[in-house]
Amino acid sequence: MDELGRLEALRLAGLTAAADPGMDRFARMVARSLHVPVSLVSILESDRQVFPGMVGLEEPWASQRQTPLSHSFCQHVVASGEPLILNDSRLYRLTCASLAIPDLRVIAYAGMPLTDADGHVLGSLCAIGHEPREWTEDELRDLEDLAAACSVELRLRIATEQIRRDRDHAAVLLRASVELGRSRELTDLLRRLRRLFAGPAEPSYVGLLLADERGLFRVADPDDLRPVEADIDRLERDAGFPSAQAMREQRTVFVPDHAALADGFCPEAVAGYDSLGLSSVLCVPLARGRGVLMWCWSEAHVLTVTEEAVLTAVAGYASQAVERTLFVENRLSAAEQLQSAMLTALPVVPGLEMAALYLPAADQDMVGGDWYDAYLVPDGPAGRQAALMVSIGDIIGHDMRAAAVMGQVRSMLRQATLGDRKHSPAAALAAVDSTFAVLPLGPGGTAVHARLDPCGDRWRLTWSNAGHTPPLLRLPGGRVSALQEHDLLLLGTPAGSPRRDHTRELPPGSVLMLYTDGLVEHRDSDIDDGIAQAVSMLSAHGDRPLPELLDALSRGLEDFPRPDDVAVLALRVTGPPDDAPTRGPGPDYSARP
Repeated sequence: MDELGRLEALRLAGLTAAADPGMDRFARMVARSLHVPVSLVSILESDRQVFPGMVGLEEPWASQRQTPLSHSFCQHVVASGEPLILNDSRLYRLTCASLAIPDLRVIAYAGMPLTDADGHVLGSLCAIGHEPREWTEDELRDLEDLAAACSVELRLRIATEQIRRDRDHAAVLLRASVELGRSRELTDLLRRLRRLFAGPAEPSYVGLLLADERGLFRVADPDDLRPVEADIDRLERDAGFPSAQAMREQRTVFVPDHAALADGFCPEAVAGYDSLGLSSVLCVPLARGRGVLMWCWSEAHVLTVTEEAVLTAVAGYASQAVERTLFVENRLSAAEQLQSAMLTALPVVPGLEMAALYLPAADQDMVGGDWYDAYLVPDGPAGRQAALMVSIGDIIGHDMRAAAVMGQVRSMLRQATLGDRKHSPAAALAAVDSTFAVLPLGPGGTAVHARLDPCGDRWRLTWSNAGHTPPLLRLPGGRVSALQEHDLLLLGTPAGSPRRDHTRELPPGSVLMLYTDGLVEHRDSDIDDGIAQAVSMLSAHGDRPLPELLDALSRGLEDFPRPDDVAVLALRVTGPPDDAPTRGPGPDYSARP
């Protein structure tokens, strides 16, 4: 007998140990036609029989509408697939020891099989007498006709549920084509796969394993971590697991129940599935040998043709999403490495403290053109301390091109600065404008370029702003002001447009903060509000060591979505400059999570 198919048909029919109006109607017709005190529509489950249709049972059975198999004559009808006709059940070896005789007073019994369209016997329609009885041919023919009508009703219910499930599967395919196309990373893809299904056929577990040169490694969902996933996070290609077999043979592998799992696979596989509470699994290989998608159920599962087709199609969508995600991750990795390589190690300058922060965009599809720079320029008279050049900027765009253009602009700005005898920030920015006016480098960017010169007991700041967010200056005592003077965008300025230098004296204890707009520009809020918040943070934390100040700024971003990179360069005047020779690059205080 195809027991899994029979139990699946029972699930589709939806009959349980509860009164069903249609099934009660058939029980009443049997009782009237055959003049019996008890009539049942009995459905046989794996460990009990239930009575969705019932007439005449005594308590407590009437309320419970079920009995254990020790009280079941219906199980013999299901096992044989034939009618069971007993004039006196006490006289037959098959039934004489059944507890149905003393407890339910089943003496005379006539039961006809109830079947689905595939021939599975789901239960019986039976007439019961409390005394011995000779069943007539007309009575048995009437009972057979009523059983046939009841079977038709069951088949209609099963077909209706199958149609509903097919409709649900079609909806799953539609959702999959949209949802999986939106995934941005592998863990996000796994979450979306687990949310696709709902209802009785919903998988208990969805697993994604990707292939590398060593075999298969598991993609873990941080929202659904399970100990066994950490214990078995990698499989060799020749492992005795269903997923490894699907990968080796590049074909779908279906394990319908625990017995098939134990018969066909290694003890480690059985133990792993047991620890997850799983009995059935469908493993579908991804295209181009990328890995395997697993759909698992906690109970034995019957895989219909439609369901297998849908899950295979979903695996195809998942395979495309994996390909796209890996491509994007590889591209982003290269861009981030390029960008990181061009971020400057900060020099050590007597009289100044420096620290820098760089945070990549939270949106993993974004790689920005943000940068900061700090370097010493040749000094004037012998023995005098060199001036320090600092800059920060942002190239418009969020891709590899923006990162590459950023590197070019940064290098050009250095070259223009070192090529100018006066080291004027405005002149350097104007030179970059002129140089790039003839090159196709996209829509442009913004930058602040500045020079700090030793000046007695303090430092003099000279800066030029090419359309960038205003630097913030905190004076001793905590008052913070924004240096608002600025000119047009970098690379977006018409030829001949002037750029101007501005100056400010920085006494000891002053803190200068340069930053990109990712620090202050948040979705659904005004940039001026973001600058005001940065002013407040600098005022409150400006007396702390600069790495702690940058850490406070970083924590302040945790409550906001971060669609853009963040770069911050902070400098504190710690004392008067001296004539000690400057050293090379010091420790890099940059924060990169």
